[in-house]
Formats: sequence, C-alpha cells, structure tokens
Amino acid sequence: MKRIGRMAVLKGDGIGPEIMAEAIKVLVAVEQKFGFYLERQSWLIGGKAYDDMGHPFPEETRLVCENSDAILFGCIGGPKWADLPPKLTPERGALLPLRRDFRLSVNLRPIIVYPGLEKASSLKEHLVRDLDILVVRELTGGIYFAQPKKREGGSAIDTMVYSDWEIDQIAEVAFKEAQRRSGRVTSIDKANVLESSRLWRERVEEVSQKYPDVELTHLYVDNAAMQLVINPKQFDVLLCPNMFGDILSDLAAALTGSLGMLPSASLNPKSIFERRSFGMYEPAGGSAPDIAGQGIANPLAQILSLALMFRYSFGLEEPALSIENAVKQVIEEGFRTKDILSKGKLIIPVSTSKMGSEVAARI
Repeated sequence: MKRIGRMAVLKGDGIGPEIMAEAIKVLVAVEQKFGFYLERQSWLIGGKAYDDMGHPFPEETRLVCENSDAILFGCIGGPKWADLPPKLTPERGALLPLRRDFRLSVNLRPIIVYPGLEKASSLKEHLVRDLDILVVRELTGGIYFAQPKKREGGSAIDTMVYSDWEIDQIAEVAFKEAQRRSGRVTSIDKANVLESSRLWRERVEEVSQKYPDVELTHLYVDNAAMQLVINPKQFDVLLCPNMFGDILSDLAAALTGSLGMLPSASLNPKSIFERRSFGMYEPAGGSAPDIAGQGIANPLAQILSLALMFRYSFGLEEPALSIENAVKQVIEEGFRTKDILSKGKLIIPVSTSKMGSEVAARI
C-alpha cells in the first residue's frame, strides 16, 4: 500500500483512549478500502503525560507532532489535575501551547444534526431537522492569549487584543468556506462596547468586498446566542473571535443532542485553501472522566474528526465522505450510544466499541 503521510495519535485522558481506539479501527478500514496507509505514532499528552513524565506536553510529544502531517487528538484533563499550577494543567500546559506553537489559528467546527437524531436535540424537531452550520473560530488570538494576563492583589487582569491581519486571515477562511456551502457568513462581535470588536467588524467588511457572491451579516454575540436557540437554521457560516466562538460553538453543540457528535479541526492557515494544511483534529467534548472505562462514550465525534483530517490535511475528499456516510448510515439504522439514546422500536443501544465496529463495517 502507498504511504500518504504521517500522523501523531494523542489519546489523552478520560474517555480519550476509548474513543481513539474506535477512530483507529475506522482508519484501518479506510486504508484497506483505498489502498493507502498513514504512518502513525502514539504518544502521551495531558494528565497522563504529567503523571508519567512530569509535564502535560513533554518534549517527546512535541517532536512527534513536529514530524507529522497531522495530529489526531483525543481529549485531556479532569478534576485529578485541576489544582496543579496553571502552566502544568492539561489545558494550559498542553492544549493552548499546541495551538500557539503550531499556529493553529483556524478552528472549524461543523454543527450537523444527522437524520434520525432530531429527537436528541434540546429543541423541537422541526427547528433542527437538516441543521448544518459551520463555526469558523479564530483560535490563537483574543483574550485567551493576549498579554498582560496576571493577578495583582485583589484584582485579576486579562487582555483582549486583535490585529487586523489576524481578523483578515480568519475572515478569508470563512468567506471561502461559505462559497463551498450556501454563501452566507454571519460575523459575531460586540462592537457596541468593545474596541477590538469594532476593528473586527471593520476588517470583516473590508474582506467581504472580495467575495460579492457571499452574503454578510453582523450580529452581537448575545443576540447570536438567542438566535441559535430560536431559529438555528438561519445560519450557514458563523465567523467568531476566539472567546465568542468557544461559547457559541458549545451552545450550538447542544442543538445536535450531544457533544459526542461534534468533530473539530484546528488548522494552520498555510496551504489551507489547497486542503494541505497541518492540523489537529479532535472531538468537541471533554474527557468525561465520570464515564471513562464504562464503554458508553460516543466515539462518533472522534471518528468524524478523522474525516476532517483526510479533507483538510491530505486533500482526500473520497475517504472523508466514506467516513461521514458510514456515520450517517449507522445513525439511520438506529445504532445509538447512551448520550444519543431515544425511545423507538428501531433504536439499537450499543457500546463505544460496537459503534466503532458498525462504522468501520460500512466504510
């Protein structure tokens, strides 16, 4: 078989190793179907890395990532490591450095309600039937990364900074993705009170001039949150600064019925439009340590993240579609993990492993 590239496999903590095992199971099925293979190396990240190696993002892990074309990432963290010094917690010590060091400034999060999962949503079925939104989030700027960030006596300081080039870069991605979809971008800001949001709106307007075929609207973030639960199907592409995208994408996730259904891609903007971008692909949900080891975690977000990897890092649309169609098929046939379980004669409760096997069998 032909080698098409190299990937780093970072299983992480909690349910991470369980759902990653199912993604690898599907990957093997894809390799067999299409006659290629991905060279892969597994290494430690997060809390498990801290326990075994003294740091949540060891140098050995960094080197594995540097020598890869893409990272398939599980999930990290949990209460066990919450009281560590900030720079040693899994999130602050591993996840944020991964995004910063590899310049993963573009986050894509598809919000899709698959046929048959309408009843799992928190909204009425007609509001989410055929829902398909793409959240495009700037991932390495804004209040999460800007300095100064410190505590002084009884005060705490966080800084929110955006530069014009950062906004232009993420806006270009949103408009180009909209051209491949329904041609609508909704840009999210708080321009009525934040200076950084006023710059955000100005730059998005400027970039939009190059895309006359794409309709642009602006919404304040609070109104956008309300509109997502009133009429989510009005949206096509949501363009968001870092913090607003973090909040709204999780809110939108609730519309699908489970975070276990949501993949994401965090991409380096270099070669992104040629679909050859270095990226990290991960489920939107957390490590869920309360259900780890019980065989009830939903692996579909991890599996769908694999599809995004084929699409954005290797430019292979057919393998990506084969995974997405296989997921759609198992959902239509009634297979459900606990988080998306609903009543019905044709519903088939399955374990984490069984769900992965059913997807792999349909590749």
